[in-house]
Amino acid sequence: MQQRGQLNVKVFYTWGEEASQKYDPGFGKTISWDIPLLDGYPYAWVQNTAAVKGSHHFKGIQNPDLVRQLVAWQPEAILVYGWAYPSHLKVLRHFKGKLPLYFRGDSTLLNETTSLKRLLKILFLKWVYKNVDHAFYAGTNNKHYFKKFGLKDEQLTLAPHAIDNNRYAKNRTIEIKRLRDSLNIGDQDILILYAGKFEAVKNLELLLKVFIELNRPGTHLLFTGNGKEEVQLKKKAEQSTSAANIHFLDFQNQSFMPVLHQAADLFCLPSISETWGLSVNEAMACSKPILVSDKVGCAVDLVKSECNGAIFKSGSSDSMTLHLTALLDKGKEGLAQMGLLSKKIIDDWSIPVQVEAIESAVLKHG
Repeated sequence: MQQRGQLNVKVFYTWGEEASQKYDPGFGKTISWDIPLLDGYPYAWVQNTAAVKGSHHFKGIQNPDLVRQLVAWQPEAILVYGWAYPSHLKVLRHFKGKLPLYFRGDSTLLNETTSLKRLLKILFLKWVYKNVDHAFYAGTNNKHYFKKFGLKDEQLTLAPHAIDNNRYAKNRTIEIKRLRDSLNIGDQDILILYAGKFEAVKNLELLLKVFIELNRPGTHLLFTGNGKEEVQLKKKAEQSTSAANIHFLDFQNQSFMPVLHQAADLFCLPSISETWGLSVNEAMACSKPILVSDKVGCAVDLVKSECNGAIFKSGSSDSMTLHLTALLDKGKEGLAQMGLLSKKIIDDWSIPVQVEAIESAVLKHG
């Protein structure tokens, strides 16, 4: 956005400078990204005084000086990412009616419940979004969410959830062969990949269970990442008859993720709750077919059954088995053809498209 020159931007990072090298509770380790994320645009680290810093809980982002810093910069509009922190709510409340307030989030209604607590939350969220002039929705499920809590169609613009498609599409042939050889995966073998955090919400035990029960020769499963479920998953894998075809890699940094996705033949995200699932974007940018649960937010937009993958009923072993079997029956070449369709679909879900949508809305509405 800064390079395009249509808008003069400045990013205020509310997690604080610690975000450049932080402990990630999901991975259970300190993470420092190995690609440049701060080049080419102006930004400021905002001091975060939270006792336990982090975006994983409400009180983890507290910036007493944030409003003063924003006022000093004299913006003509503000785009807030996420409301669920005291400082972000304070910004929305302080600048309401003074500047155009734009909002970006990816929440969905996929795990709606009916309870008194939920009814109270609905009232609260309607109050929150009354402070927003215009919201950028990530996809279909996110749009439904915004509309439920009071935003109108004219207040909503699709700014598709996206990753750097071009970086993922660059061919990494030599590294792919090295990776598959290191895991003893043959050229004609089929590799199913999961990459992310090993936590209960990802429902990796279901994927492991179904894979073991299918017991298909020449088919491998690779779990990449770390987390609380790691020890249990490894134990179950080691005790299974498919142990030789189940592999684990520790957390891999951003520069290596395209190699992982390109080395696979099929990507699976079996989560029981996922607002979007950017790992699906990554796999599709690498021309891979997708198997996801119906609780993954991006499924309705990115996964077309019998086209570039399949959507199974969340938590259902029978449903996952049915769809995974059908995909594997297509063979390596059939999966590759589906992957080409993934690449075609994801071309429209790109950072340039997202940037142009934000620019157009801000320039139109002020």
